[in-house]
Amino acid sequence: MAAWLAFLKSRLLLPPDPSDEAPSGEELAAHLAFQLERLQAMRDAAARLMARDQKGRDFFVRGLPETVERVKKVNYTATLLDLMQAYSRIRTRDEFRPFVMDRNNVFTMEEALERMHGLIGYAAKWTDIASYIPNDWLADPQRRRAATAATFAATLELAKAGHVEIRQEENFAAIELRKKDGAANDL
Repeated sequence: MAAWLAFLKSRLLLPPDPSDEAPSGEELAAHLAFQLERLQAMRDAAARLMARDQKGRDFFVRGLPETVERVKKVNYTATLLDLMQAYSRIRTRDEFRPFVMDRNNVFTMEEALERMHGLIGYAAKWTDIASYIPNDWLADPQRRRAATAATFAATLELAKAGHVEIRQEENFAAIELRKKDGAANDL
């Protein structure tokens, strides 16, 4: 350190050599001042750390350590129905998909009633209700089922209103209908 300070003093006192690329005396002095400031900051931080309260001198710990125990008491109040509902929610959560109806494959009861109103007056004898289903609905099984259900519901509505009579000869036989005697012609 003494040698470095002697070198710095010689740089500051002697005139600068233009061919020398070493730092000037002023730059070296500024660098030394910066290093001294850093050293003083470190000394101040060390003094603050040493001035803090120390365990065993300024404060003391308790003799026996205490552990905190948390006791949890669970009281179940679920019924069998609650458990079954929770289980079904868990099982169907991944499998649930909202129902989207294909409107092209639905033959409504209103459409069946409208079609039957136009055709029922021409049938004088007992007629199978399958003959009232539109021909373009018979090709596809899904559409045929929808049309059969709608036509059957429309037939029941017409029977309820007193416009037609319904019969079935035996179990699983064809359901037949005809215009009721004395029913209005303007179905």
